Parts: sequence; structure tokens; C-alpha cells
Amino acid sequence: MDVLDIARWQFGITTVYHFLMVPLTIGLGILVAVMHTQWVRTGRPEWLRMTRFWGRVYLVNFVLGVATGLVQEFQFGLAWSEYSRFVGDVFGSLLAMEALLAFFLESTFLGLWIFGWGRIPKKLHLASLWAAVIGSIVSAYFIIAANSWMQHPVGVTVGDDGRPRQVDFLAVLTNNTALAAFSHAIVAALMVAGALLVGIGLYQLRRRKLADRSATDVARQRTDDLVWRRSVRLGGFVSLAAFVLIAVTGDWQGKLMYQQQPLKMSSAEALCETEAPAPFSVFAWGKLGSNECDDVHSYTVPGLLSFLAHGDFSTAVPGVNELQEEYSEVYGATYPDDPSFGDRAGRPIDYTPVLAVTYWSFRLMIGMGAVSAGVAAYALWSTRRGRVPTSRIGVYGSLLAVGAPFAANATGWIFTEMGRQPFVVHPNPDVPVGEQVYFFTAQAVSPGVTAAEVWTSLISLGLLYGALAVVELFLLVRLVRGGVTTGDTTPTPPAVGSGRRDDGSDDADPRPGDDRADDDVLSFAY
Repeated sequence: MDVLDIARWQFGITTVYHFLMVPLTIGLGILVAVMHTQWVRTGRPEWLRMTRFWGRVYLVNFVLGVATGLVQEFQFGLAWSEYSRFVGDVFGSLLAMEALLAFFLESTFLGLWIFGWGRIPKKLHLASLWAAVIGSIVSAYFIIAANSWMQHPVGVTVGDDGRPRQVDFLAVLTNNTALAAFSHAIVAALMVAGALLVGIGLYQLRRRKLADRSATDVARQRTDDLVWRRSVRLGGFVSLAAFVLIAVTGDWQGKLMYQQQPLKMSSAEALCETEAPAPFSVFAWGKLGSNECDDVHSYTVPGLLSFLAHGDFSTAVPGVNELQEEYSEVYGATYPDDPSFGDRAGRPIDYTPVLAVTYWSFRLMIGMGAVSAGVAAYALWSTRRGRVPTSRIGVYGSLLAVGAPFAANATGWIFTEMGRQPFVVHPNPDVPVGEQVYFFTAQAVSPGVTAAEVWTSLISLGLLYGALAVVELFLLVRLVRGGVTTGDTTPTPPAVGSGRRDDGSDDADPRPGDDRADDDVLSFAY
């Protein structure tokens, strides 16, 4: 492989790895804030224990997400300097806002939440968590706005050197592509968090149901049972609601893609020729991997693709072959004879993305989301009216299905990015051809980087990320196996003579962990 291919693999692997943690951080942060709000509002101990347990899971994932996210910025300068030079006038403001406003808001208030237990007023403590969660959401918006500008560049003009110059920051922030992608990503993040609550909650309920319940602390047992039951119910309802909203926002995003990047969407359906009405492909076989579109065959649903693209069942949808010819006429049949394109200079351009990737990633995204919704429905049904499921297949299947929405998010991201090729900045079809801003991926890689250097960084990052994955899984498994008692201690005791603890219990009624909580303010954080 040449430098470009290795650099693309590196960026793809590290980005997908990082993106596995982003939706969980956002979604679980929102749900933990809801739990904490319920505790402050009701004072019921099960909400406190839910907050503390799921808060620890949230923090472990947050730390690993930050660590892996830092690598992305380094890659812009090391392997993709030409890309950074091209988009710098636009991305500079977005990434600065993300770091200076969103990230610092997020990290500062998260620190207040971690170390503020028992030290600041309850409502102020709760507000610090909401501020941190809002910071995460705002941070995500700036990143999605930057990516959406690559998908649909707006608010810029072309300078004398051919580079875009930002002239309307508000247009970049309110890009309809960004609004659709952001709404889709947030509800997808809630589905990830909901699936985690369902899977772990069902596992713990079954475990407690089959365990020896001869302990004398009956009140605590009931509270712990409530923790897991409410976790399952909350996760189930959130997952189902998120699935419905994912369908709505996904339909919005899909219609925009047909307007802005029709070749990506036609490739996702392996639609070779223009058809009216256009059918939706359920399953395809043939030479998807070789991009020989005419040798691909599908089972289809008549007219459905026309509805997904245009909102009716009769409008024509352009096929891959026709769009390939149109792109070649507008943007050139071959790469420019320019040294910045390296060995690809003068070669023919294949504007069609890899059909196998776009086709199957699109279906995996939808299928894994449907699996998660099905598990959520099972969880709500099996825990109705106080029931506790004991089926090994159902419970352990739900635990394994925690990975389904993660896979849906990852494959959705792969589809979005791979379907844009061969552009790293896709042209905006609403702009006259002579004024369009676009940039080929082939000219975006750093010119002074060798294949050996990129291989070295790819292998090094792969080993490092593998080690981080082991660490995170170890910490999460230990938290889950430890159960709710690993996160229900109060780090600092209340003032002497107050008579009541923050969770409503008496000072004279110590709980496990109080003896070490006096000295270890990090007991909640770690």
C-alpha cells in the first residue's frame, strides 16, 4: 500500500475506535444527570445508588474517550497536512470553539461533580453535572459541524490560491447537514446508553434472583433490586424512543444526502441504472466488492427507495452508472497532472465508492439499531409488573446485544465517510460549478511522510489502543461484577450533629465504605 492508503487506514481505525466511546459518553452522561436529578428531587436512595454506579461507568469511558480523541488532532498535522492547510480557515474557528468553550466547560464542571459530593449544595452539585453534560453535547456539535462542512461546504468563498475562505460563520454552524447529523447522533447516543442499562440491569436482576438472599439487610436488598429494575426500565424506554427518533432523523439525513451526495446513496442501494420508481434493495449479491455494478443483483421492495429519497413512490432516482458519468464531466475523468497527487496524477478517477462497504455498512447500521430496539422491547416485557427474567438466552443475549448500537454507530460513521470518496471535501451541488469548493483525498496527505513512518505510527497506535481497550474492559467488568455496592458510598461524611446524610439515612447508621471515605476523596472517581 502507498502512503495515502496507509494514512486512510490509520485515520479510519483510530476514528472508529474513538467513536465507540463518544456516543456512550454523551448518552450515559444525559441519563446519569437524569438519575441525579431524580435523587435531588425525591431523595430516594435507589436514585443515588443508580447515579453513583452508572456515574463510575460514565467516568471510566469519559477518560478513555478523551485520551483516544487527542490523537485525531495530531494526525491532522502529521499525516494530513495538505488537508489541514486546505480546511484550516474554516476548521480553525470550529475546533477552537470546541476546545476553549465546550471542552473546558465539560472538564471543569465534571471535576466539580466528582469532588463535590458532600462539599457543595445539592442543587449546585447537580447543576455542575448538567453543565458537564451540556459541554459534551456542545463539543459534539462543533465536531459534527466541522465534519458536515466537509460533506456540504457552505459559508465560504474561494480565494485566489484555490483555498476556501470563511465568510459566514453562522452559515457553517447552521448547515442543514450538521443539524440533521447532530440530531441523528444524539438519539443514537441515547440508544447506546439505553442498551447498556438494559443489558447490565437484566444480568444483575437475574444474578440477584438466583443468588442466596439470606442476608439480614432486607431494606438494602430491596433498594438494590430497585436500582437494577429502574435501570432496565429506564434503558428500555429510552432505547425504544431513541429508535423511533433515529428513524425520523435518519430519514431527514437520507433525503439531504440524496440532494447533496446522490452517488453515495445510490451506491448504498447498489442502484446501477436510473429507475422510476426506484426499488429499495433488501439483500444484494454479485460483484459488490469489485464495483462492477451491472453484475450486482438484489431482492427489492418496489418504489420504497423513491419514497426514502424524495417522499413519494414515483420520482426517479439516478443510478451509479449515470452519476459516475456526470461526476466525470463536471470534476474531470482523470486526476490533474499535479505533483500533489503523487502517483495518482493523470490516472482515471472512480467516483463510485466501494459498493460492498457502502451497501453493507448502511444495512448493518439499520439492522443493529433494530436489534437493540428488539432487546429493549423484550426487557420491558420481561420486567413488567415486578417480574424478573431468568432465561439464560434472554438475559445473556441482552447482555451481548449491548454491542449492537455500538456497531450501528460505527458502521453509520463508516458509511458516511467512505461514501464521500474520492473527495475529502465533497462539492456542494447548490453552488455554481466554477465557485464550488472541493478537495480530493489523493491530494490531502502530507507530502513529506513516508510509508514506513505511517506504518510505524499505525502499528504503535494499534498496540496502544489495544492496551487501552483491555484496560477499559477490565475496569468495566470489575464495576459490573461488583454491583451497585461499588458506587453507593458517600466520599465525605456530613457535618457533625447534622443528624442526616445526603441520601436521607441517619448519621448513626454507618454503611460499608464509610471508614475509608473519610480519607479518600477519590473513592468515587476511582
